[in-house]
Amino acid sequence: PVVALSQLSRQVENRDDKRPQLSDLRESGSIEQDADVVMFVYREEYYKEREKPGDHELEKMAAWQTEMDHLHGKAEIVIGKQRHGPIGHVELSFEGRFTRFGNLVKQWQQPDGGESSF
Repeated sequence: PVVALSQLSRQVENRDDKRPQLSDLRESGSIEQDADVVMFVYREEYYKEREKPGDHELEKMAAWQTEMDHLHGKAEIVIGKQRHGPIGHVELSFEGRFTRFGNLVKQWQQPDGGESSF
């Protein structure tokens, strides 16, 4: 297999939904045409961090913190193209301090029914 990495254009920054799309790839025509699979990494937490309200906006800060707690440690692989299969997304765990991705364990999958996302 051949793996090619590509930079996204800045178009994604101008949209409300920041999930990358095939059209966001720089010089995407040849990549879209030739690739069997195109995948993107997306972390909503990255974008939500930049929307932090001011300290004086207590209600907004509480709602923002709740949403950040829900998003923390999660990532998505967006499958934008797959020549011989379905497109969609896969949720993953993300450990930022190690830049490590892993399987996301849902609460119902844990033997003790705990809250951990790893």
